Amino acid sequence: MPVEFLTDAQAAAYAAYDGAPSRTELERFFFLDDADRELIEGKRRSHNRLGFAAQLTTARYLGVFLDDPTDVPAEVVGYLAEQLGIADASALKAYGERENTRLAHVRELRKVLEYTEFAEAEAELRVWVDARAWTTGEGPKALFDASVGWLRERRVLLPGVTTLARLVASVREAANQRLWDSLYGLLSTGQRAVLDSLLTVPPGARVSELDRLRRGPVRISGPQMKWALERAAEIDAFGMGELDVSGIPPRRLAELSRYGVDGKASLLRRHGDSRRLATLLATAVYLTSRAVDDALDLLEVLIATKLLARAERETAKQKLKTLPRMERAGIRLATAFRVVFDTTSEQVDTESGEISPPEVATLTAMWERIEEVVPREELAAAIAALFELAPPIDSDADEAWRSMLVTRFPTVRPFLALLVQVVDFGATPEGLPVLKALKSLPDLMGRKKVSPDEIDTSLLVGSWRRLVLSAPHLEAGTVDWKAYVFCVLESFHRLLRRREVFAKNSSKWGDPRAKLLDGEAWEQVRPTVLASLNLPGEAGEHLAARAALLDGTYREVAGRVPANSQIVFDDDGRLHFAALQPEPEPASLLDLRKAVEAMMPRVDLPEVLLEVFSWTGADQAFTSITGGEARLKDLHVTVAALLVAHGCNVGYTPVIGGIDALKYGTLSHVDQTYLRLATYRAANAALIEHQESIGLAQAWGGGLVASVDGMRFIVPVPSVYARPNPKYFGRRGGATWLNMINDQAAGLGGKVVAGTPRDSLYVLDVLYDRDGGKRPETIVTDTASYSDIVFGLLTLAGFAYAPQLADLPDQKMWRVDRTADYGAFQDAARGRVDLARIERWWEDILRIIGSIHTGAVRAYDVIRMLSRDGRPTPLGDAIAHYGRIAKSLHILRLADEPGYRRQIKAQANLQEGRHALARKIFHGRSGQLYQRYQDGMEDQLGALGLVLNAVVLFNTRYMDAAVNRLRADGFDVRDEDVARLSPFVRQHINMLGRYSFQLPDLPGGLRPLRAPDTTDDA
Repeated sequence: MPVEFLTDAQAAAYAAYDGAPSRTELERFFFLDDADRELIEGKRRSHNRLGFAAQLTTARYLGVFLDDPTDVPAEVVGYLAEQLGIADASALKAYGERENTRLAHVRELRKVLEYTEFAEAEAELRVWVDARAWTTGEGPKALFDASVGWLRERRVLLPGVTTLARLVASVREAANQRLWDSLYGLLSTGQRAVLDSLLTVPPGARVSELDRLRRGPVRISGPQMKWALERAAEIDAFGMGELDVSGIPPRRLAELSRYGVDGKASLLRRHGDSRRLATLLATAVYLTSRAVDDALDLLEVLIATKLLARAERETAKQKLKTLPRMERAGIRLATAFRVVFDTTSEQVDTESGEISPPEVATLTAMWERIEEVVPREELAAAIAALFELAPPIDSDADEAWRSMLVTRFPTVRPFLALLVQVVDFGATPEGLPVLKALKSLPDLMGRKKVSPDEIDTSLLVGSWRRLVLSAPHLEAGTVDWKAYVFCVLESFHRLLRRREVFAKNSSKWGDPRAKLLDGEAWEQVRPTVLASLNLPGEAGEHLAARAALLDGTYREVAGRVPANSQIVFDDDGRLHFAALQPEPEPASLLDLRKAVEAMMPRVDLPEVLLEVFSWTGADQAFTSITGGEARLKDLHVTVAALLVAHGCNVGYTPVIGGIDALKYGTLSHVDQTYLRLATYRAANAALIEHQESIGLAQAWGGGLVASVDGMRFIVPVPSVYARPNPKYFGRRGGATWLNMINDQAAGLGGKVVAGTPRDSLYVLDVLYDRDGGKRPETIVTDTASYSDIVFGLLTLAGFAYAPQLADLPDQKMWRVDRTADYGAFQDAARGRVDLARIERWWEDILRIIGSIHTGAVRAYDVIRMLSRDGRPTPLGDAIAHYGRIAKSLHILRLADEPGYRRQIKAQANLQEGRHALARKIFHGRSGQLYQRYQDGMEDQLGALGLVLNAVVLFNTRYMDAAVNRLRADGFDVRDEDVARLSPFVRQHINMLGRYSFQLPDLPGGLRPLRAPDTTDDA
């Protein structure tokens, strides 16, 4: 059984001091309270008191008693000596001279502190490790560290490192085997044969059946849609989705499926029967719903871009082509009718008021006058042209492109019948008529005559009624069934996006209502959710307090308006802000910035990663997807090389080297086996934790303010997960990396979304799915991330939402009391918050936010569900009203506190600085994202996020050292200038060409700083 999952350095650091504790740790573990002092004061000599205190606090910190009590960092000894009033901390050396004294003290401390021997707690620890390994699937190092924490919390003396490592490895192995056996036992003999056949390569094929089935669609076309549905049907036919896997922890099932989706078939074949077939079963279960997800992803983008958007574009092009004919015909008609009006109307002399009869008295005379300016044949041609080119008088604005859409029927013909066969659709009462119509379409297709009685005419809204029932080519008593197909598809597409129509056998396109906590499940978690979010079960008093806060804030801010030069009100009473003037940069800041940047050591990007790994141990997060504990030699070097390859978007070639860790085969193996989104996130958590411990980062902020914004990437390869947007992507598709950064410049996480959707749909999901760091309290976004419903949900979730409202004059402010006099804000506060509506829906509001908070449902799906084509549902409207209280408070604070506006702007600028650095790092292939699938996009941008955080951490630590050096040398270092230094400097880091992977010896933990006056060429 392999137990060598700890490196020599990690084993040596176990139950021992690994450097000096931080100030926070000193105050937490080494502070001597009254009870401690009472124990210590009973010792007669200073060295015994100091040694006893060292043993006491070391046991509290490390969970062991030291064999050599003098092996304690000087910072600890000094801290203890200061508290005990011992002037000479070196007295501790005398403590180790008498072994009997040390042993007597250990026995006393064991009794007093009630420490338990490991043997007494071993059985309980095994049960705990087994439960954690079974539910989480954590790697051995994570389980080992968690076990150490468990033992310390329960005051159990730590065993030897080998003893604990073997326990963790054996229990984890047993849990894994039980997982595989449980899944293996669900399979019949026939099902096992079917799954094993997935690893075979059919005659004449180049890849295994598993490789073929796990590749989703990439092109957006009708034939590709048909192929996607056939793939979903083929996977569903295996029947694995019908097996009851509810007894398996979802996280473990997801990990196994990820291994099956990412791993090579040849690697899977090497495993024993239970593990191999368990992995294949988890993969098949995952692919059963994923294939439907892929098909509906493709359908959504196909309808949106290839059908609806293209029909609108082509219609617009045709209108442009016909515009000259329309203009000429219109001019002729206008000219003719001007003659009619001029010659057939009575003439009035404006000076005398005398009325004269019309210039012509007969129709013949009028035509003679018309033909003098427009010949009759030209007028007839103009009328014919207008009838040909212009829509009917009773048509709507959509009729032209809908008519064009009907000509695209060959695009949907291949897959319509298959769609309703493969996807198990359901619907809400609102969506049922459309779903019923969708299922009826295959029976209509291809027929020569379809009568109105065979379709649902209630769906024919607007111009669809004319196109379906009154098309010129129709025989009496028939309908245009092709137009009806597109009428149904347009409604289906809209309702599918709102989840009024949903897929029961899909995870992404399923019914979010079914995922909401309800009944007993909601009642069980309700108290915990309300306590964690500080929300009341009854809304009355809470809403009254919110209303009072809003009323009082209006009155306070209105009272300060005369002295506030930052705001003005226009003639309509709307609020305007004066532009924020940039803060001046004093000479002291410029000098400090120049000196600090000059002192930064010159390094290659891989060296930055390797050095950061040495500080944080973040490379230990990269564990094998196979679950094996053995680590490759120099794995950290290979990981650094791959992070450069992916993060810089340059591929393997620039990082391939002569050593084994940098050879192509090693790079490829580690890439497929160790690098994935889960390991990126675990490594990122280590970097975030280290960043927040640095003094300079603490000068920038407390980690409680964060911003969320999107970074756009062109995707030049065919992909269902890239959407068009001419503003950002030109004529190609693209994707958005929505990422979050806190005020300490640490990236807390991100999410990849197709195209450029409103960020507001995803902000909450990003917040709840962060990699690490403190939970932010204030969230800054741009205007694109704003909506009243999002304001309400974020406020309910306990966040202070602070969007930049660029279109502020158009933002309505809200009040509760219509009769209140708010002075200058009287006209601006023209909306009214309906507290009764909020209170009426309060229990459902709590259930919604509770479901999001517990992870039962994605916020994206909830927001889609609460909005109907820009109009909120009654529940959504209640949440929006709740959000409008917070929104109005936010606007009032913007108006009253220029410092608040500056804080928001500074955080937004910080995010822009990070994106600028990201562009410099992600420089290969013109900064374009060459990934066809969403998983690949997430993995590559996960690598970019990790490299970004590593560079920022490297810069922060060296800048902190530089600031401290400058202070010690008497340089004019002001705290306000330190707070304005940027961690996104990059001139000292080589990101281009071939790279160095040699990490020099760092006896002091850091490279030597350069001189403050060093030039860039030095």
